[in-house]
Amino acid sequence: MTGIRVVTGEASNEGSAGGDFSNWEPELEELRRREDLVERMGGPEKVARQHERGKLDVRQRIEALVDGDSFHEIGKIAGSPTYDDNGELVDLRSANFLFGRARLDGRAVVVAADDFTVRGGAADAAIIGKQVSAEKMAGELRLPIVRLIDGTGGGGSVRTLDTDPSKKVSEGDGGYGAGARTYVPMNPGWEHVVSNLAKVPTVALCLGSVAGLGAARAVTSHYSLMVKGMSHVFAAGPPVVNRMGGEQVDKEDLGGSRIHTRNGVVDDEVQSEEEAFERTRRFLSYLPSSVYELPERGPMTDDPNRTDDALLNVVPRNRRQVYKMRSIIESVIDLGSFFEIGRSFGRSSICGLARLDGWPIAMLAGDPYHYGGGWTADSSQKVTRFLDLAETFHLPVVHLVDNPGFVIGSEAEQAATIRHGSRALAAVYQVSVPWCSVLVRKAFGVAGAAHSPGHRFQYRYAWPSGDWGSLPVEGGVEAAYRSDLEASDDPEALLAEITERLNRVRSPFRTAEAFLVEEIIDPRETRPLLCEFANLVAPLRIPGPSSFGYRP
Repeated sequence: MTGIRVVTGEASNEGSAGGDFSNWEPELEELRRREDLVERMGGPEKVARQHERGKLDVRQRIEALVDGDSFHEIGKIAGSPTYDDNGELVDLRSANFLFGRARLDGRAVVVAADDFTVRGGAADAAIIGKQVSAEKMAGELRLPIVRLIDGTGGGGSVRTLDTDPSKKVSEGDGGYGAGARTYVPMNPGWEHVVSNLAKVPTVALCLGSVAGLGAARAVTSHYSLMVKGMSHVFAAGPPVVNRMGGEQVDKEDLGGSRIHTRNGVVDDEVQSEEEAFERTRRFLSYLPSSVYELPERGPMTDDPNRTDDALLNVVPRNRRQVYKMRSIIESVIDLGSFFEIGRSFGRSSICGLARLDGWPIAMLAGDPYHYGGGWTADSSQKVTRFLDLAETFHLPVVHLVDNPGFVIGSEAEQAATIRHGSRALAAVYQVSVPWCSVLVRKAFGVAGAAHSPGHRFQYRYAWPSGDWGSLPVEGGVEAAYRSDLEASDDPEALLAEITERLNRVRSPFRTAEAFLVEEIIDPRETRPLLCEFANLVAPLRIPGPSSFGYRP
């Protein structure tokens, strides 16, 4: 038998070429030299410029996000090399994308990060294979992926067309931009970006001016963040828009966080990168590592039988008077566990993650401070996406209902409210995860019917303040009794008489008598009943892919 023969205390090189190959220190020194070169990122000047903008550099970001020294970089020495005439390496410029595995609150994750100090993230500094590998790694190893996006994220740059040798970048464009030519646009590996939405939790942090492909990567996620005053998102930045778009804008006016967290492009804005990292950790804490697992039960630090006398007085008797739905949410869930998503968009609907007796759940509620809780086109889109998240990652839904119906009027019609609302209604009926509704106040019309998937067993409670029907009495009387009112000598008196008569049968007790609502409860007992629900349905959750893919 040839090759290395191991004997006690020594190794023989019998059958080898005869040289001593037990010491590879020169190659290891070369590896360390190359690692040192790429750790310079874009060089001292560009790194300093990044810091002067109040931004962490890419390696500082990863260090601040993950646990301790848990980041294991993959493809670290991939980059753009410069060799002398003798074939010796003179310099190695880092690629503008880093990725690897790490631990985040003890959980294995994939971290994929752009380095803006290297050509601002443009294609002529990218190695697209690294981005593709990061997405493949997350999907195939069933690990959450966190994208730290800063720049175009491997997007285009006309510099790749420059034939001037003094300005030409010799390598590193990923194989589709180099040379004096244009190319038909393509996004290599995009299928993995999309398919991961149905497999693993995906978080995108916009940590600078994010354009083109970077912007697309940001929004193709389950949860996205912008840093106020520092982050911008756009299809194309101000230089392109100002030159070709017929308007003059700056970064904030074109794609600042106050725009994109209010139009649904990005979920939330934070004040600092550190806060973005903290919210990333919190978001992931409610979810499994992949759809093939179940969300884990968290600490049980709040009495599941706790009641709250304040709930008796939250909802006013005057149906036109608003109240704070978030105070109800905070009362019935585990204390301090509510993680709201997209607060500034679709504001008549409240969406967020929470815990009941430690179990993660998806919390949906109406907010009467905005359109009385009625569904707008925006809030309908928000609900659809949120329910897809719950269905994808096996989160039971709790719905605190106050919905007077779809918002009406010319603006609502122009916004295609019924189109987006019907999609939300479809999403409600498509989910298979356990569902519990609490009818806090209003549930009217088609949108009111979306308070639960009505074809399933109705795990449903109603407060004494419940008010429901095809139309609110206040708005429906004049339409239903128009001819009577027109023929009356005193239409106002007749209107008051009819309204009073209808209000007598408006009581939720009349509905309960016909078993058209299952239970009317003391509002103070809501938390114990919801905790019972969470414990009852926990064994019913089934891991695995959902019957339909997550809709970004």
